[in-house]
Amino acid sequence: MIDTSKPHPARLYDWYLGGKDNYPVDEEMGRQMLALDPRVPVMARVNRAFMHRATRWLAEHGVRQFLDIGTGIPTEPNLHQIAQGGAPDARVVYCDNDPIVLAHAAALLRGTPEGATEYLQADVRDPEAIVAGARAVLDLDRPVALSLVALLHFVSDEDGAHELVGRLLSELPSGSYLMMTHATADFTPEESAAAVAKLRAAGVTLALRSREEFGRFFDGLELVEPGVSVVHHWHPELGEPVPGQDDGVIPGYGAVARKP
Repeated sequence: MIDTSKPHPARLYDWYLGGKDNYPVDEEMGRQMLALDPRVPVMARVNRAFMHRATRWLAEHGVRQFLDIGTGIPTEPNLHQIAQGGAPDARVVYCDNDPIVLAHAAALLRGTPEGATEYLQADVRDPEAIVAGARAVLDLDRPVALSLVALLHFVSDEDGAHELVGRLLSELPSGSYLMMTHATADFTPEESAAAVAKLRAAGVTLALRSREEFGRFFDGLELVEPGVSVVHHWHPELGEPVPGQDDGVIPGYGAVARKP
């Protein structure tokens, strides 16, 4: 059942990207976020562009399996289109907890005949369910890219954000990768504090983390150059720049790292 009494991150993201799969409660909160920082839609597009670039990099480096958690409402090109565009045999499992994403999952399943795409209705806070569902499509004895783009800042430390990532990675073999972006208050402390308060009042957790706290997600992994960076500075040559991305600081970090 779709809860329209409070905003949902996937639907907010859809609204920022100009989509139609959101409700008045999402638009209202989105407009409040824009009043705090009018670049929020640019931030959403920058995160999306990072996913495209990181997926291209991973496919170019031999990765053929992807587990994308916090997929969001389909916005083309989707991850499987990028991955299978370079590697038609790539296998992709999407996962989200919003029923609206499930309603649009058919758009996520139009992959290549050589590859595979599947969708799971599950929450990142239930890694066992995600792993069990992914195992039906992916060979977890072979490397997998775990994608957590613009997701973990909606999971608090009290909910064990770092432990959840560790639990997911523990199921993946050597040679797997973690690709991730995360919002931060490092550059915009006042606006960020106001955003956290407004979202909390609406029932949405926003756990902004510092560069150091974000870097902890990669403990024990081998960071791909250039390491932890502002999102749009990560391998910009692999994609087109997002209009407006250089008009002030984009308050978020991105990184890709390999499990040894």
